[in-house]
Amino acid sequence: MNQQARILLADDHAVLRAGLRLLLNSQPDFVVVGEAASGIEALEFAETLQPDLILLDLSMPGLGGFDALPILRRRAPLSRILILTMHDDPQYLRQALKQGAAGYVLKKAADVELLSAVRAVLRGEVYVHPSMTRSLLEDLLPQVESSDESNSWDTLSEREQEVLRQVALGYTSAEIAEQLNLSVKTVETYRARGMEKLGLTSRAALVRFALGKGLISAE
Repeated sequence: MNQQARILLADDHAVLRAGLRLLLNSQPDFVVVGEAASGIEALEFAETLQPDLILLDLSMPGLGGFDALPILRRRAPLSRILILTMHDDPQYLRQALKQGAAGYVLKKAADVELLSAVRAVLRGEVYVHPSMTRSLLEDLLPQVESSDESNSWDTLSEREQEVLRQVALGYTSAEIAEQLNLSVKTVETYRARGMEKLGLTSRAALVRFALGKGLISAE
């Protein structure tokens, strides 16, 4: 990223916000532009600041994260919303994604993981805490159907196949780049080219395809 991504923190715990602010502001590509201690404040700041990303807690006084989510999407339509929560319940995850959150990370996540989640969401990706990916795969498994798309897998290069497998498993471009010793830009090129060849337009579609093809499993 060439310029700093503007981030709004929305959490009712002042100590946690202070820690997040220090962590995010320590990165050259992030700057915290506002802090909200409630859902109502989050709506007001989001509308005024129009941040690039909103780091949103689900449990806040007055107006909780779930209630705030659809309103935030209307008032700050270009802001990406990353849920930061203590709740590791798959139902919370599903509801958050259904209401338009771009990611879901647990508060117990290590600092590096949170930074990876923020960067992934800012790149337009969907980030799900690794320990909760399985629940999403299990949701998608019944939807898997055989398709002519499966035949197009063989048209992908070995690198494209390798990258798409990792994407389907929930890894970010940065993580894949590190695993394969490639640049993030190269990984994203392989990803885009492979998705185009398969005629897929989202990670959810890729996961369904990969499950149906037997490239990954819900285990």
